[in-house]
Amino acid sequence: MNNRNLTLLTDLYELTMMQGYFEKQENEVVVFDVFFRNNPCNSGYSIAAGLEQVIEYIKNLNFSYEDVDYLRGLHIFSEDFLQYLSGYHFTGSIYAIPEGSVIFPKEPLLKVIAPIMEAQLVETAILNIINHQSLIATKTSRIVYAAGPGGVMEFGLRRAQGPDAGIYGARAAMIAGCVGTSNVLTGQMFDVPIMGTHAHSWIMSFPDEYTAFKAYADLYPEGCTLLVDTYDTLKSGVPNAIRVFDEMKAAGVSPRKIGIRLDSGDLAYLSKKARKMLDAAGHPEATICASNDLDEYLIHDLRIQGAAIDSWGVGTNLITSKGSPSFGGVYKLAAIQNEAGEFIPKIKLSENTEKITNPGNKTIYRIYEKDTGKMKADLICFADETLDPQKDLLLFDPLETWKKTKLKGGAYTVREMLQPVFIRGECVYQSPSVKEIAEYCKKEKDTLWDETMRLFNPHKVYIDLSEKLYTVKKGLLDKMSVTD
Repeated sequence: MNNRNLTLLTDLYELTMMQGYFEKQENEVVVFDVFFRNNPCNSGYSIAAGLEQVIEYIKNLNFSYEDVDYLRGLHIFSEDFLQYLSGYHFTGSIYAIPEGSVIFPKEPLLKVIAPIMEAQLVETAILNIINHQSLIATKTSRIVYAAGPGGVMEFGLRRAQGPDAGIYGARAAMIAGCVGTSNVLTGQMFDVPIMGTHAHSWIMSFPDEYTAFKAYADLYPEGCTLLVDTYDTLKSGVPNAIRVFDEMKAAGVSPRKIGIRLDSGDLAYLSKKARKMLDAAGHPEATICASNDLDEYLIHDLRIQGAAIDSWGVGTNLITSKGSPSFGGVYKLAAIQNEAGEFIPKIKLSENTEKITNPGNKTIYRIYEKDTGKMKADLICFADETLDPQKDLLLFDPLETWKKTKLKGGAYTVREMLQPVFIRGECVYQSPSVKEIAEYCKKEKDTLWDETMRLFNPHKVYIDLSEKLYTVKKGLLDKMSVTD
């Protein structure tokens, strides 16, 4: 991303609104929240991803001569405004939940505090980056959970909606728990493992299947996984693979890994039969990898059926997040700073209650049970509020307020989730490597209860408002009439 100028990666109305503020000389400091309303994929949680690319985007924001000339040619912007854009750079502050964190609806996963002209410009690109990677990370996390101890390999590049979706989708998949990707460019860019075997065309290009397998084993003796379903899996593919493995053993070749891949047919039946054949031939170390339009539901069913599959190659349904095509993140004004420097809370109303926003300059405290380390709830507060874990804490549902939980002081711990990323235009955050983010993500998911992780009808994590925030929100609702 740092090799491309993405400044015009925005919607036209961001620029026309900027010009409106410019002409009216209104550029007060505001707070915008990025949040989403529902977990995708019927999940009980989501995974934050994309922050590193947001940082690169903000760092490189500038209108080139070509950008300004293009905008001038639209004949809708004044010369004074175009001159302003020529010297534009971001001077605001950004706070964000770290990549790899588990996240939940309604809470700000990224917060922009900036003059409104600057805050308005960055809306579209931030949503584009965060929405995509968080979506793929969430889908991947479910697939990894369904696979259990079996590793998941990301195989989706050829089915992704373009190069960027393939590259950054694979990045998000690695964050969420994939053990490797077939995408070589992603491997180079983010220093993550790349994996792959061979195609059916390799087999078909040789006189026969055995010769193809033998040639591949000679080329890659250290890691030899053979695709066995080109002709007949059980009558030809597996027997020929066993023949090659026997010859490698007889020749004294000790590969790091041998195995077979199944890419069609009844994967449960074929894998169980293949496992028996491999074991009977003296190759219990040979692994069985499966691919072919897999997702979390099919993997779940295959495991229930006792499929003898050690690893999973998942492509189309992962990289496109089949069943949930978008993340649904939004960017909403939450507060405006007055002349005294105070942030005045703002709220968006709607007849649809889930679209009513939480007002003010906010932060999030994650609350854990001290004994188990498991997550109890997230508490959305004003940014100047603090929690003392030695004091009792009353949590209540902001919609169904009679649902209350009292946590005893000393029985819980807290962690503030929003971290400073930019302060007054300067980046103060160092992005971890993708491998480090993936390890952090694994630990994050370990704090979730099993009931939240399950694929079907997961338990919802409580997202509560502090009493102070709830009171302010209720007061604003009481003052204003509901509109569409």
